[in-house]
Amino acid sequence: MTRICLIPHVQGIGGTVSFRHKFAAGLQARGIDVCYDLDDTPYDAILLTNSTRQLGKLWRARQRGVPIIQRLDGINWAHRVKPTGLRHYLRSEYGNWLMAFIRRRLATGIVYQSQFVVRRWEHVYGPTPIPHWVVHNGVDLEIYAPDGPHQRSAETYRLLVVEGSLGGGHEIGLCNAVQLAKLLAQELDLPLELMVVGRVPEKAQKYWQERAGIPIHWAGIVPPESIPEIDRSAHALFSAELNPPCPNSVIEALACGLPVVAFDTGSLSELVAGGAGRLTAYGSDPFKMGSPDFSPLVEAAVEVVGNQKRFRAAARARAAANFSLEKMVDGYLQALVN
Repeated sequence: MTRICLIPHVQGIGGTVSFRHKFAAGLQARGIDVCYDLDDTPYDAILLTNSTRQLGKLWRARQRGVPIIQRLDGINWAHRVKPTGLRHYLRSEYGNWLMAFIRRRLATGIVYQSQFVVRRWEHVYGPTPIPHWVVHNGVDLEIYAPDGPHQRSAETYRLLVVEGSLGGGHEIGLCNAVQLAKLLAQELDLPLELMVVGRVPEKAQKYWQERAGIPIHWAGIVPPESIPEIDRSAHALFSAELNPPCPNSVIEALACGLPVVAFDTGSLSELVAGGAGRLTAYGSDPFKMGSPDFSPLVEAAVEVVGNQKRFRAAARARAAANFSLEKMVDGYLQALVN
């Protein structure tokens, strides 16, 4: 029996627990055994998300001829543009160094989460001679589906934002969401509310609540099982992160039939296609967090909100064809077992 060792990411340096759980379930459904400890030998290959501090154990595994596949997310960058505090700055820099060291010295292959991630790593740290693959994230299309409980209103539009955190230099995402919601509310024939799912400091909530001029629902951190109903209850998802590597929130929304509107940065053009939403040019350099151009985005959002049936069907079709959990697992297996 094939056995894969899945190494947890370094906490605070990227990676997701949800991916490990989904991927492990996909492997076990194929009769592939899974372990989570480099000392739990033997195993046929190692998959690590971004980085690990167990460099010595990785080196010894490589010496034994065990394939080491590194799943790479994006490079930490926002802390170099906006002040985030010394602790966050050092943690981000350490995370970059650790990911880059493993990529260059220990990995025998790399799975990048998008073509955008490939370009960023090769631009900043240069190409590597080892094989690499691009595998987008995937979701269970039976759980994340258009049919199911929802509270979508016919009397109020809902613009949804789903992010793990809108801090650590990424506060501009919340600023852009509020600005888009304000401008969009002026163009629509029904009232609009902004719903924000994710970690937002209370100080920021109070600040924007006083200045937004529209209702804002601060949902906070919600259990993963609540996301499908929340997605189905909205009329559009605004992907707030600038230069996202491969946001799960976008793929989950598409699978639930929720169209996406966003500035065209990062990997979004790889995900939102085929009429699954609308992307517009940022209007300045997103890596410098310059001022965006909202006018085209507002126009695009009006189109999406006003043509729900067409956009919702296209969003689901896009996810069903490209972002299934099975397709994701198959992509990783191509890298791990060949």
